[in-house]
Amino acid sequence: MEKKEYFSIGKAARLVNTTTETLRHYDRIGLVRPSKTDEWTNYRYYTKEDIVRLNTVHALQLMDLPLKDIKKVLDYDNLEEIIEFLKQAERKADEKIAALRYSKKKIQRAKEDYESKLRFRQNESGISIREISSRVILLSDKLEKPTVDNLWNYHKNYYDMIPPDARKQFAFEDTAGIYKDGNITRLFALCTRYEEIEGLKTLPEGKYLSANCTEEKREETLKALLAMAKEEYGTEPSFSLEFIIIAGILHWNYEIQVYIG
Repeated sequence: MEKKEYFSIGKAARLVNTTTETLRHYDRIGLVRPSKTDEWTNYRYYTKEDIVRLNTVHALQLMDLPLKDIKKVLDYDNLEEIIEFLKQAERKADEKIAALRYSKKKIQRAKEDYESKLRFRQNESGISIREISSRVILLSDKLEKPTVDNLWNYHKNYYDMIPPDARKQFAFEDTAGIYKDGNITRLFALCTRYEEIEGLKTLPEGKYLSANCTEEKREETLKALLAMAKEEYGTEPSFSLEFIIIAGILHWNYEIQVYIG
């Protein structure tokens, strides 16, 4: 018969990344009791099975479950009930991970925006180079330019394009923009969640020349960016993006981007 391995309370606390006082508290409330307690010294000793239980408690706490509910679950006699509960907890963990990834993307884009503003301050020409990760946009099937009406309830235009049974699979950034590719000009929405439908377009990861401008300077700024792309970087961008920056109820500016590789 294999001899059981025991861990002191200090070692057990380190293995599950918690404190010895937390383990003592778990013992007091009957949540996770050590498999062995020395009757003379009252030292607590934990087995590998205890460590698994402690890690399970820690994981469930990350799901914002109170200790009394965790204890109730772990005290179930029916193993099928425990498995079903853990399956539900796993699904909730996946949802939380997805939400955190979405939040991280929002933070990254905000950081990129502030970095861009800083470069604009440092660059007298107002043109900067931005390193941007791959993005997916959904092109409008009919809208070509921004107006007060279509910006007021912008995303409704795109949800109306999506088959009703697929709408739950889509989510969009709070961003509007104009996509130009040759003779094609369409408003677009930036996707954060999507599935394959007509109108989706993946924008390549890489370097983009970028500049802010007003409505009056939009065409002039785009021409300047395209000229710089050709003269200084030896490329002729096949498309351009004009992100709409709301500056007032009836007024907006633009951040124009062209891809240089």
